[in-house]
Amino acid sequence: MIRSLLFIPANHPGMMQNADIFNADAVIFDLEDGVIASEKDAAKDLLVSFLNHFHMQHKKIIIRINNIDEVQTIIHPFIHGFLLPKADEASLLLLDKTLTSLEKKMKFDHLFHVIALIETPESVLNALNIAKIPRVTGLLLGAEDLATHLGVSRTLEGREIEFARNMVIYAAKAYQKNAIDTPYTDVNNINGLKQDTFNAKNIGMNAKACIHPNQIDTINEIFMPTQEEIDFARKIMIAKEKADLDGLGAFSVDGKMIDQPIILRAKHILEKIKD
Repeated sequence: MIRSLLFIPANHPGMMQNADIFNADAVIFDLEDGVIASEKDAAKDLLVSFLNHFHMQHKKIIIRINNIDEVQTIIHPFIHGFLLPKADEASLLLLDKTLTSLEKKMKFDHLFHVIALIETPESVLNALNIAKIPRVTGLLLGAEDLATHLGVSRTLEGREIEFARNMVIYAAKAYQKNAIDTPYTDVNNINGLKQDTFNAKNIGMNAKACIHPNQIDTINEIFMPTQEEIDFARKIMIAKEKADLDGLGAFSVDGKMIDQPIILRAKHILEKIKD
């Protein structure tokens, strides 16, 4: 289960070395926007050196690349996946082809997954086709770049990205992929982060990227089921066992009628606390 993904600039050795102690479910070592142009080559060298000397056993490592050619110079068995900026169908299929070739050539013991960064109007409108690509495991909304393309300002309420959020969610959920919300950029405004994360969760996002370690715990807590939700889900599954014995398709728990969609939702809640 992924709830939080922490961006770490790949030219920041101190943060990279501490990545394993942060509570984020995944870290995204950033070679793109988080690194100025003059330091990109040095950042790639630093990243490769880090991967060769540090093994983060309990953390998923994702690399945000600048371009697909870059993959061949940084491919490493400790990497779990890649985040592709300004993703579209053509670039994702090319990345898939590149990774397939490298996997066969280097005989890694796992396949690399890809997260598509949805940050242009074109990618928002094409989100469904992006989500259906088998290697893509998640869609991450990039609201800052998207707002620039739209010529609008980002706001706390996020009305300017409502359509994009919904497109990402519906496309991701249609193909059982992760719907990952955009980072909240005011790192000192925890109340704002809470409001933004609750909003994202309540409309269907199941994870959120972040840009500072102080945001991780808030995100993780919000994306975990509440104790009330867990208790009710357990009641449902206990009642389902009895209903199955009695040959009932629908039954009630605490005065609420329970049918298959609600049972499935309860299963998903209980699966989250097992991860």
